[in-house]
Amino acid sequence: MAKRAEQAPRRGDALSKERIVRAAIEILDVDGETALTFRALAARLATGSGAIYWHVADRNELLAAATGDALAPALGQIGGGTEPKTAIRAIALGIFDAIDAHPWAGAHLSREPWHPVVGELFERVGGRLEALGVPGDALFDGASALASYILGVACQNAANARLVPVGTDRKEFLAAIAARWTQDDPEAHPFLRQVAARLREHDDRQQFLAGIDLILAGACATRAG
Repeated sequence: MAKRAEQAPRRGDALSKERIVRAAIEILDVDGETALTFRALAARLATGSGAIYWHVADRNELLAAATGDALAPALGQIGGGTEPKTAIRAIALGIFDAIDAHPWAGAHLSREPWHPVVGELFERVGGRLEALGVPGDALFDGASALASYILGVACQNAANARLVPVGTDRKEFLAAIAARWTQDDPEAHPFLRQVAARLREHDDRQQFLAGIDLILAGACATRAG
């Protein structure tokens, strides 16, 4: 009697959208966005593609859900009693670190700027700006500036990291950039020559927070004005 073909192990728990999204995040983190297909997802979950389509309409919906899950902790972990400036800095740094860990999420947000995460970010920073006494007619501009800076810098930082080969010495790489910017005509770039050492030594997270502080200082200045 012929042996039956070996089958993939059956999943031990019921399939759910949450479980599908978790599996998608695992694929995205390890192999990147191009590796996320319904076939790969079905193989990881030991199920059929049809069962996945029952919970998720298409790949874009799956990416949107994964992005929401990846960034949700950064938006939900700050307590309501935290001082507003401290809360904004913590939210910003949480988003920065989350996109650094999940660069595909930043790429998805750049294609879908109306994602609910963006609205939640506006809500979190806008409410804190209001608590700081920023006048009503400046709240939208202040929240827009903060949200644009947070997402823009976080996404660019994550994209930059993917362009550099693994094992690259960061200081040497940045020093080479500074030298290339100023080598043709050093006298024409006095500022670049002045900050070349800072470019080589700077910490990305600290520089990111410095930008947040500058935006907050400007927004709070409207209160006095």
